[in-house]
Amino acid sequence: MTLASAAPLRPGATVGYLAKRFPRLSETFILDEILGLEAAGVPLRLFAIGDPGESVIQPDVSRVASPVGYLHVGRGRWASALDYLRFLRAHAMLLRRRPLRWCAVVAHIAVARRHMSTLKHFLEAGALALDLERADANHIHAAFAHGPASVAHFVHLLTDMPFSFSAHAKDLYLSSPDMLARKVAASSFVLVCSSSAAEVLRQAVESHLDPAVRAQGGKIVVAPHGVDTDRFVPGARRVDLATCAAPLRVLSVGRLVPKKGLAVLLEALAQLAAAGVDFECRIAGGGPQRAALSDLAVKLGLTEQVSFLGALPQMQILAHYQWADVFVQASVITPDGDRDGIPNALMEAMASGVAVTASAVAGIPEVVFDGTTGLLVTPGDAVALTAALAELAIDAGLRVRLGTQARDHVVTHLSRRVCIEPVAERLLAAVDRSPTSSPTSPALAAR
Repeated sequence: MTLASAAPLRPGATVGYLAKRFPRLSETFILDEILGLEAAGVPLRLFAIGDPGESVIQPDVSRVASPVGYLHVGRGRWASALDYLRFLRAHAMLLRRRPLRWCAVVAHIAVARRHMSTLKHFLEAGALALDLERADANHIHAAFAHGPASVAHFVHLLTDMPFSFSAHAKDLYLSSPDMLARKVAASSFVLVCSSSAAEVLRQAVESHLDPAVRAQGGKIVVAPHGVDTDRFVPGARRVDLATCAAPLRVLSVGRLVPKKGLAVLLEALAQLAAAGVDFECRIAGGGPQRAALSDLAVKLGLTEQVSFLGALPQMQILAHYQWADVFVQASVITPDGDRDGIPNALMEAMASGVAVTASAVAGIPEVVFDGTTGLLVTPGDAVALTAALAELAIDAGLRVRLGTQARDHVVTHLSRRVCIEPVAERLLAAVDRSPTSSPTSPALAAR
């Protein structure tokens, strides 16, 4: 089925789309997906567990057609208490409607899933179930595999509403394999952004103790995030192939968190400076490591070469992509197993025609082909990263070739138009199905 040939939806059909926090400055892939689905004609009603309350918001948020319903609407102790009172009232209504189903789910939680997060997600699901009913939704899609998918799973268990979810990075790698497998088994389908993520999720399903769960791996679908290749375009940078005399312009974009490997980047830059290579580096993003990274830059003597730009909206980052000669994605796997999927900033840089050097982590090698669309290095290896940057510093022709081939690859395979269509098709098909009664065992209850 193509979008153009899809049959008209039945009146009132709506997809409930649940995010964890919306709008978040760093989660442009969620915003882009919502805009892409709306443009493809998917009737959405947006919900979020909470409002991030960030002072900087992406301007494109104003283009979202659907209003956002928040499960947690208040802040502070008393406001939070009112939220939970609303959740309890919703559950009282659900208990009256389907007492046996409601009691079965609660019994399973009490016996096998005694976690505070489980109780929280269960309570939130009651309010969301009634909100979805008022929105005439007959399918719910959760944007992440942890909290949002748990809430959506509980809605399914309480009401029979079908659900699907997406898995990306932290929500996949730091979640219990047992619970991931149970959510996959109960869902209609699951979207993952890379083949490596699909393999991790498939292993969780296929290694499960329950044979009925092990048979559900076919629900996992690889659906990469798309990038707006009309917005992210090469700038008017002039590369002097004869002299390469200008300082190498290095850029990194992402949250300042351990898995981004920015400490490794700073170590590599210090080695580059010691080798006599002239460079400037800009690091865009906010996060908990800001102070530690700034201190490290001072310790390494990089205060003149490295600038921390803070968190910036997408339109401001555009100019930095067009400024850069090289984009660095120094991702690592943290001790707790957290890692990137395929960072959107990496694909934006590639679409902008910037030469990239990146760590071979998770899904990154699926878009950065060493020597073709960029240079790959071993995660956490500052010496290897230094060597890659030095090679790009002295060979402007290599930078141009890698940047051109990177953009060609993204335009052909990873543009938003290419990537959003199969997701939209699945959600259009899901929302057009009339709800059917398909009781799910409470033994699959979400964490």
